[in-house]
Amino acid sequence: MQQTSRWHSLETADQVADAAYLQIIAAAEIAIADHGHFKLVLAGGSTPEKVYHLLAKANADWSRWFIYYGDERCLAIDHAERNSLMAETAFLKKVAIPSEQIFTIPAELGPELAAQHYQQVVAKALPFDMVLLGMGEDGHTASLFPGHQHNTDELTHAVYNSPKPPPERVSISAKGLSDTQQLIFLITGKNKQDAVKSWRLGEDLPVAAIIPINPVDIYLDKEAYSSQSA
Repeated sequence: MQQTSRWHSLETADQVADAAYLQIIAAAEIAIADHGHFKLVLAGGSTPEKVYHLLAKANADWSRWFIYYGDERCLAIDHAERNSLMAETAFLKKVAIPSEQIFTIPAELGPELAAQHYQQVVAKALPFDMVLLGMGEDGHTASLFPGHQHNTDELTHAVYNSPKPPPERVSISAKGLSDTQQLIFLITGKNKQDAVKSWRLGEDLPVAAIIPINPVDIYLDKEAYSSQSA
């Protein structure tokens, strides 16, 4: 994957968020000019949340935006740990994206039913214009974890036995996440250094399975980027 990636090392997590924000806004303008809409997949996590606060203040053609989620935790719809609740609070409730153009994962139904439902949503949406992803300290992304086996032909997966709570989740698959024009990884924090090094060395991590047609942009802060990982 190194050959199809652009690595951007920045000083701080705020700078990572700023860079991602600018790329998202530019991508939206290009997509809307090209085909009339912008399909964006959101990620959970603290750095994406910084991006969402920036987007909430942007001047964009929100009526043309369509929002999806890379993964969701199987919790009550109003649970504080839901990715959708975070994105709504930081971003979506503050802009004029039509509610029918925001596609949350109904993870409160449980992994199987929610994955079946969202597979249909994803199939209709593809290809995406942009996908946002983070990376865990074990190299996972969305809810695709090391050691978990899934049907690679699926567009969504029911996830059980997550090493991070809660154990039950729903995730768009590597196949689905890879079907996008642009893809951004946001990676911040010292605890990510080992996974970044392993990724750059070509180890078999979930992040390395996301391979879009165009080069991936990977934004890291100074803490996540180890001098040994180059």
